[in-house]
Amino acid sequence: MLYRYLRRAIIALALLVIGCLVVSCNGAMTTAVPSEIIYGLTLPPSGIDPHINASAELGIPLRSVYDTLVYFDPQTGAYVPGLAESWQISGDGLNYTFVLRRDVKFHDGTPFNADAVKSNISRILDPANNSAKAAQLLGPVKTVQVHDVYTVSIILSEPYAPLMDGLSQPYLGMASPQALSTYDASTYQFHQVGTGPYRFVEYVVNDRLVLERNPDYLWGPQVVSNLGVPAVNRIVFRFYPDPPSRALALEGGDAQIMGEIPPADAKRLADSGAARIVPVPAPGQPLQFLINTTRKPTDSLAVRQALLLASDRQAIVQAIFQGYSPIAYGPLASTTEYFDPSVDGLYAPDPVQAVTLFNTSGLTDSNGDGWRDDQGKPVEIVLVVPPWGMAPDVAQLLKSQWENVLKVHIKIKQVASFPMLSDEAKAGEYHLIALNFFGYDPVVLNAFYQSNGVRNWSHIADSALDKLLLSGQQEMDPARRKEIYAQIQRRIMDQAVVLPIRDYVNLNGIAVGVEGLRFDAQGWFPYLTDLALGQ
Repeated sequence: MLYRYLRRAIIALALLVIGCLVVSCNGAMTTAVPSEIIYGLTLPPSGIDPHINASAELGIPLRSVYDTLVYFDPQTGAYVPGLAESWQISGDGLNYTFVLRRDVKFHDGTPFNADAVKSNISRILDPANNSAKAAQLLGPVKTVQVHDVYTVSIILSEPYAPLMDGLSQPYLGMASPQALSTYDASTYQFHQVGTGPYRFVEYVVNDRLVLERNPDYLWGPQVVSNLGVPAVNRIVFRFYPDPPSRALALEGGDAQIMGEIPPADAKRLADSGAARIVPVPAPGQPLQFLINTTRKPTDSLAVRQALLLASDRQAIVQAIFQGYSPIAYGPLASTTEYFDPSVDGLYAPDPVQAVTLFNTSGLTDSNGDGWRDDQGKPVEIVLVVPPWGMAPDVAQLLKSQWENVLKVHIKIKQVASFPMLSDEAKAGEYHLIALNFFGYDPVVLNAFYQSNGVRNWSHIADSALDKLLLSGQQEMDPARRKEIYAQIQRRIMDQAVVLPIRDYVNLNGIAVGVEGLRFDAQGWFPYLTDLALGQ
């Protein structure tokens, strides 16, 4: 009898608790909020301050911590309001005036206004902060002029067509001036404050990054489905640098979303129904190897062309990427604005022509051992690769192809991080080095191919190309920009200073029941506010 009474009491209490989750105990209807989603990231970034650091990895969580002045709608090809409700661009392309929303507050309760815009841009442009990407996205911004509380102008020293694209990226997200003044450049990354649908809660290096929903969020941009408070209360990002561990985490329930699933695992997960695979193309540059034009033998155009012709990219893409990625033939991914389709098919595999071209270098097998030599010393080509994007696997197949066709020794040097890759670039003791950046606007090429470009790791020095690249970033007419960037892509490939491999496609694994995962036009950054957990 007592057992029955206790059992009924427990059931009644349980029903009361459940009822209070759906209908508040004062009678008001509420919605039960799913507690948590674990989102798997790959490489832990060396820093996560969007104004200072440059990795794509940091933008995955921070796209939802920060709002941007504008957003790009890939469906219409137009920029739409974000924190700015309207804007005007002067005829000379030097003055961008924004009228800001009046109802926005930072997560610390301080108001968003024109002074906040000025504080953020000033911080990004401060040389002492050594911005790795955000400052480049601003281009030739000269000053910021505050007209009134909610009107601000960004003034340039010369036209810069990609500015709107830059302003739409999380690297130019608006941070709380109060928080920026409280913490210095080294500590702010642990105490970030934006206006976005999620609040920054915690960052433990190499372990986790935690976000919680902003209960006051009411100003979502029209590019998202959910304009208000997110459905999911808490999102925990954890790092899975070991590629095989990513699929295992999904299968074991340790994560509900996982980026950069290895292609073979993605195919297995999709075939088994263990997870849904969402391939998301990433515009910008493909997985590529920049070719050093100042070091023998790749200082020879014929040798560079021979390397491209001796590369069977179809075999590489099929073997490593399981058909998930298209072959890349030029310096831009095919999903990038103003991609020139005329580069498709360039340098198709031709082993005979590759050998003929390499022979013009004078580097032949003079001692009959089967390998080319230079005055008795074996010819060696050095490839430097980072750990991401399966670049080491690609390098191994290139090694096999080139040694077989060209009879040259290939040395692969793998580094563990972007800083180490930069150190190798500064040392210059390489023939090819893998590096790429992402971005919807083709201005991403400028830093790589201008003579004074900060990432001109091929060491190309071409005055005609410099002029084209400068014109491309200054030209405000879209039709004319398209023509200019077509010329740029063809000229780069004519000089064979880059070996493109494949267009980047981020393979996202999603557990059963997770819905609404969508990404912005940059390909990497999800709109977390649209996430939901199905029944």
